[in-house]
Amino acid sequence: MAKLNDNYLKLPGSYLFSTVARKVREYQEANPDKKVIKLSIGDVTQPLAPAIIESLHKAVDEMGKAETFRGYAPDLGYEFLRNTIAEKDYKAKGCNVSPDEIFVSDGAKSDSANIQEIFSIDNKIAVGDPVYPVYVDSNVMAGRTGTYDKVKETWSDVIYMPCVAENNFVPEIPKEVPDLIYLCFPNNPTGATIKKAQLQEWVDYANKVGAVIIYDAAYEAYISEADVPHSIYECEGARTCAIELRSFSKNAGFTGVRLGFTVVPKELKVDGVALHGLWARRHGTKYNGAPYIVQRAGEAVYSEAGQAQLKAQVAYYMNNAKYIYNGLKEAGYSVSGGVNAPYVWLRTPGNMTSWEFFDYLLEKANVVGTPGSGFGPSGEHYFRVNAFGSYENTVEAINRIKAL
Repeated sequence: MAKLNDNYLKLPGSYLFSTVARKVREYQEANPDKKVIKLSIGDVTQPLAPAIIESLHKAVDEMGKAETFRGYAPDLGYEFLRNTIAEKDYKAKGCNVSPDEIFVSDGAKSDSANIQEIFSIDNKIAVGDPVYPVYVDSNVMAGRTGTYDKVKETWSDVIYMPCVAENNFVPEIPKEVPDLIYLCFPNNPTGATIKKAQLQEWVDYANKVGAVIIYDAAYEAYISEADVPHSIYECEGARTCAIELRSFSKNAGFTGVRLGFTVVPKELKVDGVALHGLWARRHGTKYNGAPYIVQRAGEAVYSEAGQAQLKAQVAYYMNNAKYIYNGLKEAGYSVSGGVNAPYVWLRTPGNMTSWEFFDYLLEKANVVGTPGSGFGPSGEHYFRVNAFGSYENTVEAINRIKAL
């Protein structure tokens, strides 16, 4: 008789963004005459850059000819893409990352969920609070998080590191020693960043206690300040304690194309075993590689034309973020983020809960954001607004909120 993985039954409710989508859908069905503006899920709206489209077309043509047709991709990804990533994302920034330490995938979300598979179920994880839900949920599915407290909305075997206004939404090293540490900077959902000296403290700590840092750098393209690191490998000693996740979704608009990569340095070991080999084994067994045409599109991201076009696209979204930040501040809200990240994090007015404010904005302004409590207990009474909409919709949404 078949048996379930009952860890899935421990997951409370549905995935955060599924709940948001359901509530919006129900509202729109009941109010078909209302124009709802969505600034919730972090999905981009600008079309793929011309350099990327050109590369896609060329690669599609290659797939239609016997002499240039490609089948299965290499386990780690095509060399043309891994070599380019190593050169442009790492060597150009003084980081020692080789092409064969780069594993190409279909996105950082998948990798952030799958990476825990190479670690023992006995590892204790530490996460920033609020946190990108996938980090915790994937560990729940694995059976690593203990029991769920419905009142506190926390897991017994997870170390929560509060990211609150008092510490500028940057987690502090916990008193209890973790085995796996999830860090995301620029941060989703708060938009907070970390200085290089602060990140170096985490690297030194992880090496000291034998912990592994899983570093999500999906939003590094939005960094505008000089002392904010683009990669954890800018820190001395990171190669012996850190795995880095990257995405093409937000820097190049690949949310519907799907491409990302994970860096696992060869020096990184647990119990004397190199994690590089374990991840390579997992990757080769469970994944057949991102499509050739998509990897060619990824290569175009680093071309001179691609870089210029994507710089303009990032600037477009960050102009939205500036408008959101200034508009909400003018309306009397307490806001943060929006400088090195496309997210603005605001305090809900009065004593409104995150979901009460969600309902209030949806009903009164027909604007959708994301309730902070969905990211963890420290997100209660906060709300995330993203800058990925069109400029026109962004202006209209913020003006509606200001008019309330």
